[in-house]
Amino acid sequence: MSTPERSLHPVDVANDWSPGSWRTRPALQMPQYPDPAALEAALAELRRLPPLVTSWEILALKRQIAEAQEGRRFLLQGGDCAENFADCESGTISNRLKVLLQMSLVLVHGLRLPVVRVGRFAGQYAKPRSADMETRGEVSLPSYRGDVVNGPEFTAQARVPDPQRMLTAHARSAMTMNFVRALIDGGFADLHHPEYWNLSWVGCSPLADDYQKMVNSIGDAVRFMETLAGAEVHNLNRIDFYTSHEALLLPYEEALTRQVPRQWGWFNLSTHYPWIGMRTAALDGAHVEYFRGIRNPIAIKVGPSVQPDQLLRLMDALNPEDEPGRLTFIHRMGAAQIAEKLPPLLEAVRRDGRRVLWVCDAMHGNTESTANGYKTRRFANILAEVEHSFDLHAAAGTRLGGVHLELTGEDVTECTGGARELKDADLERAYRSTVDPRLNYEQSLEIAMAIVRKQGARHSGH
Repeated sequence: MSTPERSLHPVDVANDWSPGSWRTRPALQMPQYPDPAALEAALAELRRLPPLVTSWEILALKRQIAEAQEGRRFLLQGGDCAENFADCESGTISNRLKVLLQMSLVLVHGLRLPVVRVGRFAGQYAKPRSADMETRGEVSLPSYRGDVVNGPEFTAQARVPDPQRMLTAHARSAMTMNFVRALIDGGFADLHHPEYWNLSWVGCSPLADDYQKMVNSIGDAVRFMETLAGAEVHNLNRIDFYTSHEALLLPYEEALTRQVPRQWGWFNLSTHYPWIGMRTAALDGAHVEYFRGIRNPIAIKVGPSVQPDQLLRLMDALNPEDEPGRLTFIHRMGAAQIAEKLPPLLEAVRRDGRRVLWVCDAMHGNTESTANGYKTRRFANILAEVEHSFDLHAAAGTRLGGVHLELTGEDVTECTGGARELKDADLERAYRSTVDPRLNYEQSLEIAMAIVRKQGARHSGH
């Protein structure tokens, strides 16, 4: 049974908020477009285009997140650090979906809970940067801010922010969404045939046997249920699947923020589940102002510098009426800092008593550079942060309700360690990310299995 959504009166947002009211606040991480007329023309075209998601999908996800807040679901959120326009092709999209489906299968089987599946794609085209300019040798150019803004090539032409890229981002997101929906509606996620989700390059994986046993077990369970029922269990042939991205480029998000028939308020119809990054979560900033008025479920990244009072003030601004399913905190502390930094935040929110879904992002706090010049993340640190998170939540009387991971279905070597014990020297073999290192398929599946082992050990009292 779903948690009923609390009804809020439209006056809660109508009087002092509009999709463009963020423009009155300091807006960080915004590109400087050289031609204002070209920018307005692109935004006018964007406002005319169809939305990418629907309000009823958004509200369905909010209900599922409300159930996750109560411990009745577990959220799996994963995908690329930053999508590239060039990766909008069928193989990349289907492999990414396969990874998330296989991870969710492991979690459903092991946790005995429904999984909320959220792809970090179909819109993850903008990236925050630590500096506005990038310098190589004696040349300084604007930083690459994701394909929705400019190009990654280190040339003056590529690095000029181009508003037409927003229209390309909308088109690529629509194509991705269309293909994912077609796969799911066509039975790609059918639990009768989870063997179809296999990726050919992992046939010799050390995890293959464990996964195959799980697939066989689930197949046996499905057949047993259908034997008892005397008919096929039809709701096993498709799933709910949602999209998310960091809503960083506010002109793009504003243009896709719409009112819809038979619903009050405003929805961001570029994605089901937008989030605010750590660099743009200032209480008086443009991003918090924009987010407080949309009806989507929303998330905030929480880093080691965040203080308990900041978190409580953000709750006041973004979910003043404690609406179920509304607010998620995604903590990203790093394995070395989580034991010190997370508990005070958990205690403050627990004492406050308002509903929050806690999710662990074990990627962003564990980034480092190797001696041979690659940005990487060590699997052992990622796993340690996930496992520490479960322990710290249990000790605080709170609940870890999900994980947020940067991953891919491609055979990349970007994070070291894992089942095949990748070393620093392996990174140059297949390092393809233009921004941050991602878990490959095996490493992603290993994280899912580790979560199941961790929770199983806790429930058995070990």
